[in-house]
Amino acid sequence: FYAESGGQVGDTGKLLVDGQEIQVVDTKKENNEIIHFISEMVKNISADVEASVNVSRRTDIKKNHSSTHLLHFALRSILGAHVEQKGSLVNPNYLRFDFSHFSKVTDEEIKQVEDFVNQRIQEQIPLIERRSIPIQQALDEGAMALFGEKYGDNVRAIKFGDSMELCGGIHVQNTANIWSFKIISEGAVAAGIRRVEAITGDAVKEFFANQENILSEIKETLKNPQD
Repeated sequence: FYAESGGQVGDTGKLLVDGQEIQVVDTKKENNEIIHFISEMVKNISADVEASVNVSRRTDIKKNHSSTHLLHFALRSILGAHVEQKGSLVNPNYLRFDFSHFSKVTDEEIKQVEDFVNQRIQEQIPLIERRSIPIQQALDEGAMALFGEKYGDNVRAIKFGDSMELCGGIHVQNTANIWSFKIISEGAVAAGIRRVEAITGDAVKEFFANQENILSEIKETLKNPQD
């Protein structure tokens, strides 16, 4: 199991203990150890424990996490280098990203950001993972460090093309695995702080399917007008 750092969600799955299946409802990292939160008490374990992760859920988290990196890069490229991450949430269903910006992000800018991220998905950019490199070397090579985050002497850098950040979380092996990216909301959360929420993968398919159903209902209500 791998617990995401920075207050993000942890993996779920199950443990097979002496023939008994125990659900793992969460995982968290404490003092460099992964703590498993289980659904019931287990006593007197007399055999090895077999652990398995919820692969589908983890895959969705990977898509949303890698998209967060691409979104951050897109916002800085389109809105300006003043954009800094101020908070984020990555879970299986959607991603949330808070960032510094002085005004509302216009509809045209949102479209530009979406197109920017989806272009990187279409380019099928492979993940380049740099494990345990000196932090100054990573910064010299252009890695983004998050303001207020504590880093050790050696860090892990995640790179998708020109996007490079210091990060300890899980990611897709190729941007193509994300399939698609769609922003579903943008708004203010504090003075000078904006929030974007977005979806990826199957959630995007479901979003457009729902939009198509709504359009069909409207056309039926209006007796299928040509205009």
